[in-house]
Amino acid sequence: MEFIIIAMISIICILVLGYIFDYNKKKIKHIADDKELDELAKKYPKNIEMCKYYLKKLNNGKVKIEENTDSEASLYIAITDKISIANISNTYTRIQTIAHECLHSVQDRKILMFNFIFSNIYILYFIVICILGLFKVLPYKMMFLTIFLILSLIYYVVRIYLENDAMIKARYLAKDYMEEVKISTEQEVKSIVAGFDKINQVGIKCVNYSFFLNIMIKVLVFSLICIIR
Repeated sequence: MEFIIIAMISIICILVLGYIFDYNKKKIKHIADDKELDELAKKYPKNIEMCKYYLKKLNNGKVKIEENTDSEASLYIAITDKISIANISNTYTRIQTIAHECLHSVQDRKILMFNFIFSNIYILYFIVICILGLFKVLPYKMMFLTIFLILSLIYYVVRIYLENDAMIKARYLAKDYMEEVKISTEQEVKSIVAGFDKINQVGIKCVNYSFFLNIMIKVLVFSLICIIR
């Protein structure tokens, strides 16, 4: 009975906070789809060259850079100290996206490594309790769910700190870069930055909610396993 209640509360939380945070990935993609700004961004250097400029500006020349045209998500991989740039060459958002990943590379190394290690432990723990739950060999299910929620809180706090820090600073780093290289006019820079602001206004809320959503879905999945088995 308790897991039915937890499942119901999880669904209510997902729906209520999704409404409050106006979670809509399609809306972000629509805002980012601006042909005029895309044309302005084409004047800027290639992604890797831009990334090197950012890293030099951040006094971090040790990071490895690669471009992965088969990927849709740009990443900074802490364990290998590498930035992987996705297939974003044709969009103006690349100026801010690359700044975002470069900012990850200069965040506190201790927090970055903890996030990498803990995230893997967190996912592994979830998989293990789900498998044990399915095979009916998991004693004290509520205790294991409580432990998972505590781990989820730690996971959420660390990830959100890292993401919010990079998302907020990326806008200013990108603006400084455009003003320094003087490729665009002052008005063009303002237009591009205004585009960043529109994306960030929706995007930061969506990123914060998406991490919460992933946790709640895991809670819901485990609860359903406990109900069924």
